[in-house]
Order: sequence, then structure tokens, then C-alpha cells
Amino acid sequence: MVSLEDVRKAQERIENVIHKTPIITSSLLNERCDLQIFLKAEHLQKTGSFKIRGATNAVKQAMAEGARFITAASSGNHGQAVAYIAGQLGIPAAIVVPKDANRAKVEAIKAYGAKVEYCGTTSAERIPRAKQLAEDNSGIYIPPYDHPAVIAGQGTVGLEILEQLPDIGAIVVPVGGGGLIGGILCAVKFLKPEVRVIGVEPETANDTFLSLQKGIITAISGTSTIADGLRTSQPGDLTFPILREHLDELVLVSETEIKEAFQFLLERTKQLVEPSGATALAAVMSGKVSAANEKVAVVLSGGNIDLHQIPDFLNS
Repeated sequence: MVSLEDVRKAQERIENVIHKTPIITSSLLNERCDLQIFLKAEHLQKTGSFKIRGATNAVKQAMAEGARFITAASSGNHGQAVAYIAGQLGIPAAIVVPKDANRAKVEAIKAYGAKVEYCGTTSAERIPRAKQLAEDNSGIYIPPYDHPAVIAGQGTVGLEILEQLPDIGAIVVPVGGGGLIGGILCAVKFLKPEVRVIGVEPETANDTFLSLQKGIITAISGTSTIADGLRTSQPGDLTFPILREHLDELVLVSETEIKEAFQFLLERTKQLVEPSGATALAAVMSGKVSAANEKVAVVLSGGNIDLHQIPDFLNS
């Protein structure tokens, strides 16, 4: 289990790299939902998502342990984060991406200075290759969520929310592999156990929801949700026990509800947030989060998006 002390050490380790992201409010949003809502703007974080927190903590820890090469298996936010921090720290990195990876995301990884290797189309193909590259080069493989240093780094989002909003009543967080919400739980539930932490998954990517229902890690087949950052097949071996013990509630949202949240953020708040990052707000806007007389923090987890796809994310 990741401890509060682990999260605090991570905060010290990464503070000179990351942004302390702002809290955004919208009177229109508050009126529409009849709640006091505070948007934690991780889409304005370096590399465009919260992932830089865990990546920075893990890479710095790996270097302290003697690593001279870093690998990851991701074409998305995690790959970009690992590439960025490796470049900033001057350590070579290779990111293994699928053969059909989005060109814009691959170019971003290259722009941060990492080498890119294409391998297969599934994580089952990419991960072994990334691990092999690490082994061949006396390096360390950094997983996207199921790693203590990654979880602790993501938990710094929770510390910041408590610092910025000391009287917060609930925190709503998107759930993929569980690294972000697991880290937030490790921070918040040890400091302020009365604060409710609510997870949100797409209806078609409900592996954590099913796992919590059954009490064991349960895998699902592939999903086509527009929230591509939440398309994990199952929660992590490290993250799931944290959620099972500490999570207050997990709700599901539809593709239409995610689109509504995405469109509201773009039109009304002028914030470009990727569908994965808008998923937590979708739960609030659809009335699936009850928080009478409470201040509610909603984590906007990322903003990396292919601009050509925006029409696909709008309700007709």
C-alpha cells in the first residue's frame, strides 16, 4: 500500500518540475448542477495531463537507484510524460507504441526527445517489448499506473486539492487503471477521511466497476469509448486493493454524457479537455453525484487531443 508519507515525498521530489494546477469555477455550471463545483485543471499540467506527476516521481526514483535508461509502453499521456521528464533529466528513453498509434501523439513523444519503437497493436505486445528494451540497456520500465512511485506521484493531486480547498466535501475522479484515483485516495483518506472520493468510468469501460462488484479483479474485452485514456481492460494489482478499501462510490457515464461535458467545457468555460478528462464532470452534470451542501472538486485529468477528432466528440 502507498502511504501518505510516500505521497508527501513524491510532492517534494516533483515540485520543481510540475505545475501546481489552478482551480477553475463556472457560475453557469454551479447553477446548472445546483452545486458548488471546483474544477482541478490537470489538463493545464505540463505535457497536458496529470501523468507527468507519477512519471517524474518514478523516473527520478529509478535514476537514484542507478538506472541509465527508461522505457514505457504507451502512445498517449503516459508515454509523453515519460519522454518529457527523461529528456529534462538527460536520461535516454524509448517509448514503445502500437503500429496504429496516433501520428500527433507519436510526434509529441519524439519532440520531447525519446526514441519511438512500434510494436503490435495491443498492450500485451507492447509491454513485454518495453520491458525487454529496459533489460537490454540496464534500464527501468515505467508502467502507466500499477507502480508505487507512479501512484504516489499521482496522489499529489489530492494533496493540492486539500491545500487549495480545505473545506472540500467530495472529490470526483475519472478511473482508468486506477493510478490517479488510487493516489488521491492514499492522500485524502489519511488526511481527511470524511472527504468522499467518487470514481467515474465510462459504461463501456467498466472493468473497475465490475471488479468492485465481484470483489476480485475482473477483465473486460475491448471498448470503443471516446474516453481513450480510460480504455484499460482491468484495474491494476496494486491499485485495485486501494480502491476496494477506500473508495466511497463508483458511477458509470454514457458516451452521450461524456460528450455533453466535453462540449460544455469547450463552449462555456473555453477549456479544451479530452473526453477522458471530462468524464468526471459528466457524472456531476448528469446528476449521478449527490453532494448536498458540499463543495465538490472535479478532476479534469488531461487535455491532449487530436483537433481533427473534435467533431466526433460533440453531440449532434
